[in-house]
Amino acid sequence: MTDQVEALDWRWFVRPGDVVFDVGANVGNKTDSFLQYGAQVVCIEPQPDCVKALKRRFKRNRRVTILPKGLAEKAGALELSICSQANTISTFSDEWKTGRFAEYQWDKVIRVPVTTLDEVIREHGAPAYCKIDVEGFEISVLQGLTRPVPLLSFEFAREFMGRAKACVSYLQQIGFERFNFIEGENPQFTCGGWLDARALFERIGQIDNPKLWGDIYAQHGAQSAGKPPQPIGVAVPAGKPAGIGAAIRQLFG
Repeated sequence: MTDQVEALDWRWFVRPGDVVFDVGANVGNKTDSFLQYGAQVVCIEPQPDCVKALKRRFKRNRRVTILPKGLAEKAGALELSICSQANTISTFSDEWKTGRFAEYQWDKVIRVPVTTLDEVIREHGAPAYCKIDVEGFEISVLQGLTRPVPLLSFEFAREFMGRAKACVSYLQQIGFERFNFIEGENPQFTCGGWLDARALFERIGQIDNPKLWGDIYAQHGAQSAGKPPQPIGVAVPAGKPAGIGAAIRQLFG
């Protein structure tokens, strides 16, 4: 990581007017970032309190659509466990609760509607980028997608690498071939070029950090064979980050 705070040049991936899916939008900090690049953002968020916050935040923005539901491999309804102390670790996954946040309590359980990525695409068009931050429920969300999109990312954590490998294996089945990753909240790709799945997990395995987490990116299309775009001096948008990083800061900061 460089001393200067730099961000990936998202203009390589997202152009004005492109659709972006913010899956697990929470209160919309990532959505704000995508809007800065001119995207049309579909926020998918099952937590009622977060949905209220999204509606307040983006009520005057016609480029934001809010879907108050979760995603899974098939449409229906599922029980969502909510952690009131840190809603960024609310989850559909019981296994997720056994990881690094096991000492915390998921004190509410509510039943919420879920749909699939395929259905959201049918309703809102294919995204240029789909960001997935769903606290251990990644494989179920991905299994609701049956064809590749240009760029997709999902969160991973060291204690659940088996799940990360299952996600990448599924993505390969539907046509993704090249991958990269970001460590924690580092705004840069770790690797200078796109990797196949074997090389991806070899590189992750070389990092000596038992608490490693980050995001794996999967790309499909003509740009896959090239190098990831180099960072530019764009300030990282202010605001509380989502996902594991937000939980760590909220719980321990």
